[in-house]
Amino acid sequence: MLQIEKDLWKKGYKNIAGLDEAGRGPVAGPVIAASVIFPRNIEPFILKDSKKLTKKQREYLFNIIKEKALAVGIGIVDNTVIDRINIYNATKLAMKRAIEDMKYDFDFLITDYIKFDPYPHISLKKADEKSISVAAASIVAKVFRDRVMEEFSKYYPHSFDRHKGYLTKLHRDEILKYGLTPIHRKTFKVELQYKLDI
Repeated sequence: MLQIEKDLWKKGYKNIAGLDEAGRGPVAGPVIAASVIFPRNIEPFILKDSKKLTKKQREYLFNIIKEKALAVGIGIVDNTVIDRINIYNATKLAMKRAIEDMKYDFDFLITDYIKFDPYPHISLKKADEKSISVAAASIVAKVFRDRVMEEFSKYYPHSFDRHKGYLTKLHRDEILKYGLTPIHRKTFKVELQYKLDI
């Protein structure tokens, strides 16, 4: 989990930020990105990527990441912007906002298979399984987005606290029963019509 960072440190880079996102796949809610910079003396403490962790494990690691990191940034792009510029561009915008939110100098980025010019970066497939910085960013983004969706469930008749906006059977049933909410991504309507016959 630290080899990529070690190789970059040897090349002279000092502050290396890992970038990842949560929320590209759902049909409701924002896409949220996170960026994390660790000090050079960090010891590996994340052994799995966020998708293989339980909610309790993610929450626990979320607090440790905040304690150990030199900087943590969050970037949020809501569904209206996703509809306007598409999910790929919205993800990159969320990542840009995340690194700006750190308010910390960095000289290199590691991303999870997303090209991020003009910033100096390396784009790796499954980076959250290879880089502690990206793994941490993945956890932060996932925990933060889950909390946002849990808040939305208090205001809408959909179980966003359970399905987080992903198109599960429960979510399909709720769309058929209650219709779309203001946080649903309208550009996904064709997909919804196809899958729900609405």
